[in-house]
Amino acid sequence: MIKIRLSRKGIKKKPFYKIIVTDSRNSRDGRFIEKLGYFNPFNSKKNSKKKIITFNKDRINFWLSKGAILSKRVHSLIK
Repeated sequence: MIKIRLSRKGIKKKPFYKIIVTDSRNSRDGRFIEKLGYFNPFNSKKNSKKKIITFNKDRINFWLSKGAILSKRVHSLIK
């Protein structure tokens, strides 16, 4: 089954996530089919509480039409 989920990057206690399309049997940070965007919960500005989310809506819709399933976290981010 194909899933759209997050892959963790970054350093200890400062995560940075990529929104990816992958086979559900692959590991979290393992092989993926396509990168669709990213999510940065920690903005680079120290006083800013704003989270940065960018993604390609057209490609997400394409993969959803092909039968991909969104993870709970990605579904809440895209909303």
